[in-house]
Order: sequence, then C-alpha cells, then structure tokens
Amino acid sequence: MPSTAPDPLLARLSGHRWLVPLLADLAAHRGARFVELVNRLGLSRDSLTRTLAAAAAQGWVMRNPGHGHPLRPEYILTEAGEAAAMRAATIAGAQAAIGLPPGGATRWGLPLVAGIGAGHDRFNALSRLLAPATPRALSQGLTALGRHGLVTRDLIDTRPPASRYGLTGKGKLLAAACTN
Repeated sequence: MPSTAPDPLLARLSGHRWLVPLLADLAAHRGARFVELVNRLGLSRDSLTRTLAAAAAQGWVMRNPGHGHPLRPEYILTEAGEAAAMRAATIAGAQAAIGLPPGGATRWGLPLVAGIGAGHDRFNALSRLLAPATPRALSQGLTALGRHGLVTRDLIDTRPPASRYGLTGKGKLLAAACTN
C-alpha cells in the first residue's frame, strides 16, 4: 500500500524552485559569495535573494560570521542545512543525469514524481497525498513533468473517463533520488 504522507524534507526542498540547486552548490563548494552563486547558478539577483531568504528561514543557510565585507557576504550551510544539502545534491545529480535543467521542475514537481513512484497513480490520490496543493498546481506540475519526459498519462476507458500516471525511465531515476 502506498504511503499516505509526503516526505517532509522533500516538501520543504521543493518549496522554492531554486533551493535544490542552491544547497547542492553550497555543499559542493563549502560556501560561496553572493556573486559567485549568481554566476554559477545563472540566477537573477532577486531570485537568488529570495532563495537565500527561503533557505535561511528553513534554518539551512547563514552568512559566514567571520568572513568578508558586510556588502559582499559569504553564505555557508548550517548543521541542519548539511543534511538537506546532501539530499539536494543527490536530487541535483539525478536531474543533471536525465537532462532536467536546474530549477526546471515546478514547486510540486519533485513531490509529484516521488508520489507517483510510491504508487499514487491517480490524480485524486496525488491530490490527497499533497493536500495543500491546488488541483490547478498539480495539473500544471503533471503537464510540465510530461513535457520533460518524466511522467506518462494513460487514459482509462471507463465511465467517467479516468487517467493513470506512470513514470518513464528518467522519471524513475529522479524518483529514486527523491526518496533516498
């Protein structure tokens, strides 16, 4: 029987589009300055500022207290951020292996892949699993995952018609990374 609760860490990691690439980069480089992050991740300054604020709100990232000038801060991972960064690095590695660009998944993309991988193959089952997500957000996420070649949709000829979702080979690789 499929799990009835989403992975809390995965839900927090996917709460912002750029958290996974940011944490993976900080883990790989043992911290970085703002400008380095902008250049390596290819983000705008505003997007990176929002992502760093989201990571700091989770308690994963902080400014390095003994480094640099206040206008050119360096960001490092906290102890709690180390565990999240290990998971983010695994997910980022899987995304790179399947050709999914960093930040290419929607907010609900990773939880959807993990949910389908756990056996939730119907829209209502996914909706119950990811309870705060609206039907529109789930539909957009499933459509985006289909465009990236991660999810398939099979129509079931019943009354009323129904859909069943499955993972492609690339989707299974990403689901395995999301559940580790």
